[in-house]
This record gives sequence, C-alpha cells and structure tokens, in this order.
Amino acid sequence: MLAQEPTLAVQFADLAEANVPFWGANFATRVALILAEASENPAYAALYYSNASSYLSALGRQEEAFAAAQGAADRYRVLSEAEPEIFASALAGSLTNLANVLSELGHREKAYAAAQEAVELYRSLADATPEIFTPFLATSLNNLANGLSDLGHKQEALAAAREAVELRRELASKRPDAFTPDLATSLNNLATVLSELRLWEDALAAAQEAVKIRRALANARPEAFAPNLAGSLNNLAHSLSKLGRKEEALAAVQEAAHVHRILADARPEAFAPKLAASLNNLAYLLSELGRPEEALAAIQESAHVYRSLADFRPTAFEPDLAMSLNNLANALWRVGMPEQALGAAREATDLYRGLASTEPMAFSPDLAMSLNNLFNILSGLGRKQEALAAAQEAAMLISAYPPNR
Repeated sequence: MLAQEPTLAVQFADLAEANVPFWGANFATRVALILAEASENPAYAALYYSNASSYLSALGRQEEAFAAAQGAADRYRVLSEAEPEIFASALAGSLTNLANVLSELGHREKAYAAAQEAVELYRSLADATPEIFTPFLATSLNNLANGLSDLGHKQEALAAAREAVELRRELASKRPDAFTPDLATSLNNLATVLSELRLWEDALAAAQEAVKIRRALANARPEAFAPNLAGSLNNLAHSLSKLGRKEEALAAVQEAAHVHRILADARPEAFAPKLAASLNNLAYLLSELGRPEEALAAIQESAHVYRSLADFRPTAFEPDLAMSLNNLANALWRVGMPEQALGAAREATDLYRGLASTEPMAFSPDLAMSLNNLFNILSGLGRKQEALAAAQEAAMLISAYPPNR
C-alpha cells in the first residue's frame, strides 16, 4: 500500500529518521526508501537513503544497503559542492557508511578510497570545530585503519588505529558514558592491527583493555554489548595464543564461540559470519593444544557456514571461505586424510586466484599463502613437479606483492 501511495509514508517519516529495534527495521527500510524515491528535495532524499542503508545493513542485506548508501553519497556530493559549509559533514558521514558497506561486500580498494575521503573531510571539519567533529574523525580513522590493513598497508593502518584510540581516550575521559564504548571499539581495532604486525605484547594489552570495558558494558546491557564482547574475546585469544598462553586463549575463544552461537541462532543473517570466524579460531587453538579431531570438527563447521554465506554473497564471503578451506586442508592432513586435504587446498587456491584477478593488491598475498599451503601438501604426497610449480608461483607473487607492506 505504501509503495502505491507514497504520501502515506509521510505519516511514518519519524520512524525513517530514528533508530529502531531490529524487529522494526524491515518496515523502517520500506518507509525510508519510499520517501527517498518520492522526495523532490535532494537533501531529504539523501537522508532517507542513508537511513535505509543502515537498516538494510543491520538486516544483512548488504547489496541493497550498498545501493542506498551510494544513493546518499551521490546526492550529498552534489549538495556539498554547492554548499560545503552545510553539507560537507553529511557527505563525510555518507562516505563512512559507504566504506563500511563496501568492506562488508569485499570491495576492499573501493572501501579504502571512501574511508580515505571521509577522513580528509572530517579532519578539516575537526580542525575548525573539534568539539563537534572529533568523534566523527575517530570513527573515520577506525574505518581507514581497517581499509589500509585489508590492502596490506599495515604500518599506515597502525598509525590510523593509534590516532583513533588517542582521540577516543581523550573523549572518554571527559564523557565516559558517551564514549567508553567507542574507546573499546578502537582498542579492539588497534589490537587487530598490532597482531597483524606481530607485536603480540602490545596487541595483548589493547585486547585486554577492550575486553575489560566490553565485559562491564555487556554485564549491564547484554543485548547491546554481548556481540562486541565476543569480538574482543577473539582478539584476546589470538594474542594469548601467540604468547604461548594456549589454555587461556582456548577459554577466551570458547566463550566467544558460545556467545556467537546464541546470537547466530537468533539472527543468522547478522551473526552467522561471526560464528564462523569464532569456530575458525577455536579450530586453530584446539589444533595447537594437540586435539586434532576436535579441531577438524570446528573448522568443518566454520567452512560449512562460510560456504553457505558465499553461495548467497560470493564477493563478501569467498575470501573467508578460502581462508577456512586452507585451514580445513591443514586439519584434514593432521588426522591422516591427505587426499581430502589436497582437495580443500586446491579449492582455496582457486578461490584466491579468482579474487586476485579482480583485486590484485588485496588478494595476491593471500593467493601466495594458499599456494605455499598447496606446495606443502603436494610435497607430502610426493607430487614434486606440481609442488615446485606452486612454490614458484608463490615466490613470484611474494616478490610482486610482499605481505605486511
């Protein structure tokens, strides 16, 4: 009815401009999109497209979220060119949203470009009005750090992540209720980047602080903060494991997997990817602790979840599926299933080859890693010529696209 009579949607305009609970997001999305398409005012249309994108993203409908986010950014760009003093901040916000959606869809280079532009805009705005725009600058720096990390620019990602933490720590010291959750987000992000640079002690400190903050928040409001706590527990487990504290790491990742399983049972479209990631981490730790059969069961479930996700959203989840298949190959090898291990390794390599053909900067290092894994399995099976070919290709890729640039 609303689609046929757009004027009726105006009755629900407040809903399309407000935060709504998950159960109301479908209706809010419909209202926002109808109002966006019907509006003759580009500023209102951009606002409604932006809100629709947020709702769609929360619903796990990322392709539709991208279309709405792009619609908002396009309109705000035109408006900002005409009246930058009014619309520059809205353009920056829409670019931040666009970067998040692009990242979820696996478009790493485009996500980085949007995040970089958002940071430039917010930095200029924060220089002029820090009390208003410093929080937004911190958020955009977090996104930029993620984008840089995804493209292999680890040192630049670290600089952005550290600046975000510094900004949010200062904000949280002045207004803890408002900014402590954001500080935990930046600390968690920083822990991830530090781990990628193998700075394990620093990563552990950041992860521990993030877990401490998020556990307190989750105890007070579990429905709001349990997902964030689970994410920080995964980071904490990774750092503990690298420092040799395997049992503590296992306890942390088991708690994360438990939380993500409960969340995925209730909202699979939102939390199945998080469950798959926790299961992947669990498999790694079980293997490290000499429990290969349990590790195999965990990574098999992780790969199964990622395969289901990749069937519906290949661009977003094929990288995760490829990663889990490499881990599955190793787990199968350890329990004495070499032919099955080879099949998983070949599939992972094929997936990464396809990804690297479209985004070489983002995925060539992953392809090299997968080829190295394939080399190990082929060598173990005595297939020396095939193993040599895989090793040579990996060496060429590492030379052209060195990891941790």
